[in-house]
Amino acid sequence: MSVQRVSHHLLLCATPTKAKCCDPNTGLATWNELKRLIKELGLENSDRPEGVVLRSKVDCLRICEKGPILVVWPDGIWYTDVTTDKIEAIIHQHIIHHKPVHDWIHKTAPFQLN
Repeated sequence: MSVQRVSHHLLLCATPTKAKCCDPNTGLATWNELKRLIKELGLENSDRPEGVVLRSKVDCLRICEKGPILVVWPDGIWYTDVTTDKIEAIIHQHIIHHKPVHDWIHKTAPFQLN
């Protein structure tokens, strides 16, 4: 198995067990739309020059409000209220065109490698 270059890793708080940040149905719908878009746009293609876009469905990102929450690694950008209406714009503007959607950013906390 070869190691693929990774462009971004998207972590979506999509199915919270305590449903504090969002309705689980909203989270699941957003997760399904995220999966569809990544596949449809060829972002998981191992031949993509920029690298693949990974996605992970997580239970909790410890914001506990304004969910679903999406964290974009390695940029360290946290988006709130990421519904099916917003996910396509985030993928196109931020992931493909490298222009974060500033109006929807909750916080920016770049990851630091030591």
